[in-house]
Amino acid sequence: MKNFCKGKKIWGYVSRTLMKPKKTDEGYTALIDVWEANNAKIITWINNFVEHSISTQPVKYDTTNEI
Repeated sequence: MKNFCKGKKIWGYVSRTLMKPKKTDEGYTALIDVWEANNAKIITWINNFVEHSISTQPVKYDTTNEI
């Protein structure tokens, strides 16, 4: 999973080096759209990779770094 996300250049969402934009950031609307889309992609990938017995656990969280 780590290598897959690194290959997509979105590992920072998991490692917390790419933080959710703040409302005070310039271009916030565009930044938050990209951030939320990539965050959702990773959560979906995690859900697809985990065992069925624990697949309900990730849905409790909103961000990839929480999972």
